Amino acid sequence: MKKVLILMGGESQEREVSLRSGRAVHKALLNIGYEAVTLDFNRESLHKVIEIHPDVVFIALHGKKGEDGTVQGFLDLLDIPYTGSGVAASAICMNKILSKKMFSFENIPTADYMILDKHFLDEAEVNIDALIDNIGLPMVIKAATQGSSIGTFIVRKREMIENAIRDALNFDSEVLAEKFIDGVEITASVIGNQTAVVLPLIEITAVNEFYDYESKYTPGMCSHIIPARIDQSASKEIEQIAARTYEAFHCRGFARIDLIVDKKGDPYVLEVNTVPGMTEMSLVPDAARAAGMEFEQLVDHLVKLALE
Repeated sequence: MKKVLILMGGESQEREVSLRSGRAVHKALLNIGYEAVTLDFNRESLHKVIEIHPDVVFIALHGKKGEDGTVQGFLDLLDIPYTGSGVAASAICMNKILSKKMFSFENIPTADYMILDKHFLDEAEVNIDALIDNIGLPMVIKAATQGSSIGTFIVRKREMIENAIRDALNFDSEVLAEKFIDGVEITASVIGNQTAVVLPLIEITAVNEFYDYESKYTPGMCSHIIPARIDQSASKEIEQIAARTYEAFHCRGFARIDLIVDKKGDPYVLEVNTVPGMTEMSLVPDAARAAGMEFEQLVDHLVKLALE
């Protein structure tokens, strides 16, 4: 069996979730019979990757310095294969603003948006008026390069906008202002290298106002509904959009594409996650299970896709 190194933990805001993903993957790989070791990854542990000299790396790092192409580039320099997408796809998908530009270029349906930076607040009153004219209320303010809904705020009143932008700017130098789409949240898990295979769609409901960090990782705070409660034509359209998005961004291995379906049944892509969670509450393992693939089979398949 191949030697697999699981990179987990890291230094991002999603460290704890990453540790949980890594432990779950490690346990599954050992059960299958792989020689598997874990590494809590940071700048001090770079040399350990070289010392361990794995046949393949399973990246279970979420957020910055893990999901954003930096680790992928390091492993490319070492000529070590790894799970998930390469440098370019990882970097673009991690950046919500670059992703929006790609959605527009590739004619992938997405909500109207504006890009804001710290200078936006220099003339806050005038600029907020223009923002409302363009996006309307409610709107969503998002930090550009955070995952797990960190730095994301739904704004329903004008007086909330400035504080939401300031809070998002604490995470990134640019933020995304996006039209709020009222509808059903759907996630499409996709597996494959050259060919995208879309797993059963999942409808997400949350106790909180939206599927935020607490909802994602606290038992009882969300529900994953399979099959999603949308009509067959909408499901088929979402599957086609998900596959097209995956291929347009040159994703590989696996990814999760999040969408909203509005009241008229029109889908809008929110974002692409190139290192989806692999915890007991995660969406990709749930979708794989619905397709008849247990967690250990999924992990094994992802390792084999990396080795391709």
